[in-house]
Formats: sequence, structure tokens, C-alpha cells
Amino acid sequence: LADLSDLWVDRVHERTALKELVLDMDSSDSPTFGQQEGSIFNGHFRCTCYHPLFIFNQFGDLERARLRPGNVHSSKGWREALEPVVARYRDLKLTRSLRADAAFARLEIYEFLEAEGFSYPIRLPANQNPQEAIGHMLTRPMGRPPLKPQVFYASFRYRAKNWTKPRRVVAKVEWHRGELTSITNEVRPSSGSRRASTPSAGRGSPVRGSRTTPRVFSYSPWPTTLGTS
Repeated sequence: LADLSDLWVDRVHERTALKELVLDMDSSDSPTFGQQEGSIFNGHFRCTCYHPLFIFNQFGDLERARLRPGNVHSSKGWREALEPVVARYRDLKLTRSLRADAAFARLEIYEFLEAEGFSYPIRLPANQNPQEAIGHMLTRPMGRPPLKPQVFYASFRYRAKNWTKPRRVVAKVEWHRGELTSITNEVRPSSGSRRASTPSAGRGSPVRGSRTTPRVFSYSPWPTTLGTS
């Protein structure tokens, strides 16, 4: 059953010349009613549910799905879901990237994707250390604010304690008219990507009207275009 989506996607690609692969990996809730095995209350979704993991491609086709109990972490079983998809495209001459939210900001995922030649915009959880590098951008610009948001970018190298090497971080700061604080996004890109990637909104989204909250993404090797949200 898990391989049915693979067969369908392969048939579609047989009729199209695929030059680029963009995968989106995310979890979701599947509410349940009754006493189904594995149906457990999930505090994030605030319901009794299963917590399946999905991988889609840029065309919206389901590449892989994995049914999981309702209380598992969002990234639980990522390798079992992702490896078969990566293996199917391994011998094709493609540019490859994977997008995900902060729940998948794990070193083992970065290293797996780097070894497979993927770029990976993955949002990072809020972190004070990389935010200090953009302190100069967190002061409201002088003058009358324009009607359109003012957007600024910064790029720098950052290494977390458990990383074996520094990685590139791209920060995006937005100033909106009528708001006292900025919306801050921090992006940790790795090399290779040549197009802006847009991770899906969700966990880790900034809150307007509060203190600046960073969103961080990761890409694979240099050079990488800016990720946006």
C-alpha cells in the first residue's frame, strides 16, 4: 500500500521531462472518533488523532505517506519515509531540494540530505545566538514608514553546538507600517540551491505585535539563494 503513490508518480514522470525535484516533508493530523489503535490526543493539534507524515513533490503529488500514532514527534520516522523517495531519484540528473518546518531541524536530516546532494530550506527554532548577528537590523528604519513592508536580508555563517561544521544563515527582517516590532526570519541555507525556496507556514511562524521572533531555515552547500516565507 505504501508503494502505490510511488507507482503513480513514476508513471507521470515517464511522460514528462523532469529536470528539478522539490520535496515537501510535513506532518498533519488525522482526527479519529472512537478507540482506534494508535489514536492518541495530540496537544499541538488539540484533538485525538493519528499523526501521519507526508512527502509531496512540487506538483502536489504524494510521494510517500507514513501512518503514526497521534502523540509522536513530527519528525518521527522521517528516514523510513524519505529514503525510498530519495532512492527512486538517485540516478537521475536533477537538481534536488527538500523543504520542511522547524520540527525537522535535526542534524541527522541535514547530513543525510547533504550526502544525497539535496539543498534543504528547513526552518530552525527560535535561537538567540544567530539573532544576535542581525541586531543592527532590529532597529526601526528612520523616517516615515512606507505603505509597503520594508524588507531587509543578511547572510552569515553559524555553527550550533552539535553541528560538525558551520552553515550559512540568511535572515529576513520585515518592518510593517503601524507596528512597533519587526517580523524576523532567519534562514540557514546550505549550498547548491539556485532558486528561492518557500517553506510552508506553520510551527515557528512569527507573531506580529510581540517581540521579534526568528524563523530559521537551512539549505545545503554554497551558494544559495535566499529562502523566504
